[in-house]
Amino acid sequence: MSTDDERPTQDRHLPVLMQRCVDLLAPALAAPGSVLVDCTLGMGGHTEAVLEQVPTARVLGIDRDLQALALASARLERFGDRFVPVHAVYDEITDVVEEHADGAVQGVLMDLGVSSLQLDESERGFSYAQDAPLDMRMDQSRGITAADVLNTYDERDLVRILREYGEERFAPRVARAIVRRRETQPWERTAELADAVRAAIPAATRKTGGNPSKRTFQALRIEVNGELEVLERAVPAAVEALAVDGRIVVESYQSLEDRIVKRAIARGTTSSAPAGLPVEPETHRPYLEALTRGAEEADAAELERNPRSASVRLRAARRLRPTPDHLLGTSWKEQR
Repeated sequence: MSTDDERPTQDRHLPVLMQRCVDLLAPALAAPGSVLVDCTLGMGGHTEAVLEQVPTARVLGIDRDLQALALASARLERFGDRFVPVHAVYDEITDVVEEHADGAVQGVLMDLGVSSLQLDESERGFSYAQDAPLDMRMDQSRGITAADVLNTYDERDLVRILREYGEERFAPRVARAIVRRRETQPWERTAELADAVRAAIPAATRKTGGNPSKRTFQALRIEVNGELEVLERAVPAAVEALAVDGRIVVESYQSLEDRIVKRAIARGTTSSAPAGLPVEPETHRPYLEALTRGAEEADAAELERNPRSASVRLRAARRLRPTPDHLLGTSWKEQR
């Protein structure tokens, strides 16, 4: 396998808040035969730590990225059948758990966003700092590319994804520049896009806030991979995959992700009883217990060790009991 970085896998990736994740998950994995689903395996750093520190645990490692699965499998080969790689998108967790764990697991871990592997491999097109084809697919075996989005979406849809997924203040200006450029030349390279975005954003704004292209690249990556739609399905499905006393830990890296996770955990930790009832019915009691007070952030030591932890927000919860029947299949909005 050809890669830009020939260092051993464990030297190329520092898992964010690794020990905190292990400490949160370990109590649920103490019994022999316990199963953790690592929904975003990446290069296997979190999974390796769990397998080393919790000898009773087995891990199902899900990733849509075939390159990541191959690298992680080589790294984790020494654990034998305690590690099972699965090529899937993590919103397919229900099917994965049914096939490999008889329908329930004791732990779920999600480390969201783009992986170190994808950022560091220049030809994947995730980084505005390196010139590459405009791809951005986490699973390069299928789906549309970032170039497809830039060359085929109408201006209104481009504005929408830049605003919603990139939180780009100047979305109309950037979208207009994208459409104007493709009238004479199709979009192919990341450097071309970074230059166009920089030119479209007012000079005064470019002086602060880092590279002005980062919001556009984030928006395209989310659109290409359907990240928020996948997450909306995956978090409730992950909670339903947990056995009683099972634990879920989720690391988010931007506000749109964290909002979805926060809402799903709040749904389970909040009574569903109508306001004003003198006695809370048993069937309406919370079915999750929050294990973190709000979202935890990286401390100074973690930031020094791993600068990519700067934006992390970690949330965790424990399943107290099965989800009440009246909440199964309903959304948070319907519950309220």
